Amino acid sequence: MLDRTNQQNPTETQTATLEREEGFGSILGGARHHEIQSYKEPGQKALDAATLALLGAQAEDGHWRYDLEADVTIPSEYVMLQRFFGRSDRDRERRIGNYLKRRQQKNGSWSLYHGGPGDISATVKAYFCMKLLGRSKDELPMVKARQWIRANGGAESVNVFTRITLAIFGQLPWRVVPAMPVEIMFLPSWWFFSLNKVSYWSRCVIVPLLVIFAKKPTIKLSEKEGIEELFLSDPARLRNLDGFRKDSIVKNFFIGLDRVLKLVDPLVPRFVRDRALRLAERWMREHTKGPGGIGAIYPAIANAAMALRLLGAEDDDPDFVRQMKAIEDLVLDEEKETYCQPCVSPIWDTCLSLSALSEGGAPNDHPAVQSAVEWLFDNQIFVGGDWQENTKGLDPGGWAFQYENDKYPDVDDTGMVLMALLRAGAHEKTAKKKRLHQALNWVLGMQNPDGSWGAFDVGNNCSYLNNIPFADHGALVDPGTADLTARCIELLAMIGHKKESPAIQRAMEFLKNDQEEDGSWYGRWGVNYIYGTWSVLAALGVVGEDMAKPYVRKAVRWLEDHQNSDGGWGESCNSYDDSDLNGCGVSTASQTAWAMLGLMASGEYSSKSVERGADYLTRTQNAHGEWDEEEYTGTGFPKVFYLRYHGYSKYFPVWALAIYRRNRCGLKTRQEEIMEKGPIDLGPLKFANLTS
Repeated sequence: MLDRTNQQNPTETQTATLEREEGFGSILGGARHHEIQSYKEPGQKALDAATLALLGAQAEDGHWRYDLEADVTIPSEYVMLQRFFGRSDRDRERRIGNYLKRRQQKNGSWSLYHGGPGDISATVKAYFCMKLLGRSKDELPMVKARQWIRANGGAESVNVFTRITLAIFGQLPWRVVPAMPVEIMFLPSWWFFSLNKVSYWSRCVIVPLLVIFAKKPTIKLSEKEGIEELFLSDPARLRNLDGFRKDSIVKNFFIGLDRVLKLVDPLVPRFVRDRALRLAERWMREHTKGPGGIGAIYPAIANAAMALRLLGAEDDDPDFVRQMKAIEDLVLDEEKETYCQPCVSPIWDTCLSLSALSEGGAPNDHPAVQSAVEWLFDNQIFVGGDWQENTKGLDPGGWAFQYENDKYPDVDDTGMVLMALLRAGAHEKTAKKKRLHQALNWVLGMQNPDGSWGAFDVGNNCSYLNNIPFADHGALVDPGTADLTARCIELLAMIGHKKESPAIQRAMEFLKNDQEEDGSWYGRWGVNYIYGTWSVLAALGVVGEDMAKPYVRKAVRWLEDHQNSDGGWGESCNSYDDSDLNGCGVSTASQTAWAMLGLMASGEYSSKSVERGADYLTRTQNAHGEWDEEEYTGTGFPKVFYLRYHGYSKYFPVWALAIYRRNRCGLKTRQEEIMEKGPIDLGPLKFANLTS
């Protein structure tokens, strides 16, 4: 179970400070911001309270980590994983059952996010989990779930990952699972399909699944634990669930290939298969070093644990032990409920919290700032990873998302960390410049040929692979996106690179071509168009773009037009499915903060929309200085997997209100203060040809 004891409450000193002084500057010990202190109005009080809450959530070693919640599939899979290994914790299982019960909707289904429509795969997994926990199919919640499932295509309509789960537990024959021959391990990088052509998350999930598919385990259940009642037809007779389509030649090619592979699978010589299994095992073990588990994401870790067991690993096998511990570290036990996180987000939470505090006036020598800076530097990655396959000669230096995921640093975290460190004055320390230089060079080296940036790899954009039957989630690759590209533009501009530099020019061209007809930008890693539009406007404002240009004003108008009547902004995850819902949804603190930050970056500091947004945040703040937010505003895989970052409603409102207050007091942002001092010289860059 994840240790949460390192998170502290506001100290007595912090509380006493708040009681003595009303100003934000005094809370952080920032005398240089006395002007903010003297500017007293309700918005200042809200900012003070939110800042104190943020400070109180900081761990003793300087970092922040908030809970990260997905849908019910992962806690359901956790129960199934324990069953796979013959383990059981009745008390924990009871609490997981409570969590599933609370998340069930009135129509009997389970959704992928708060307030969303029922999802067939999530509902089948939750129903199956409830039966494994001992619930009778005749109980009313189970009856309602079963009726909903059968009315929506039955259990035969689930996605591929759910099919695999059901096959493992004997509820579906293995032949309905798309072919995943372990001999994929032999395929070279130049072939139309190889491990290096898929995304990091797919790579970590696929390799263990190759082993599982080769072994085809079947866990026997009692009759009362089975879910035959969820199928519209006899599951034992099902065969080809992926049918040919009239409108897709490429998809039909892969469906045909899938059927051929299933036919030849039994004919593969034993020595060939054994060699492929050894390669897969070696790959897994090489990627399991460190306590974070393979890929530091639950599906990959769980699959790897099962694969290692199928390959003969005993309970004392060091790699197996690491996987099981990594899984337990994701479990959050509360008094009445338990759920399992998909991963943890400490780097992301820390750099965003640090930026919010810095923009709020925290001086660079404040203990909270200093400890956060040191913790971030302590977690910088200097070992190689899979990203090197397409970036020969590029040295490491980035940051990952989780505590331990050295093989997979990502551009988004690295960019945000660098900007947070710059706001905290890390570049003013000679000893830190080399570290910043390494990270910046790594980001530059990760730019795609089209000028964009993806998350984990360069040139990972073979979109035809999403037609493979296995890839029904539509996220097998990691192409460049507007939000990440904007993040890198903002970083380069903050360092001092001009918009005329080749790297920024290419990136700007990508953004212009990627803008939606209505003026917004798609948000790949946050929900959705509000997130994407904020990211781009923030970059354009910093890089010195003419904010009067038509394409910029179009984006500004889009944000203004989508403000809710209560003054906030909100957008449902449904906007990924229905373009008519772009920018539409109940107001949330995090999305309101994004919209405000986007508008203020475009120069709309004193606009009525921004004032109404600030008023919304002030009015909706709870007694603890935070904001209640049940909505999911983070994105895993668009349309299939969403995230509720519990920290988003904690630090983003602080950031937005801090910028708003600075403007009201006639003060520049911390980012502007840094840029006014001129370009930051971190030393010669190996990829200088991209920026000069």
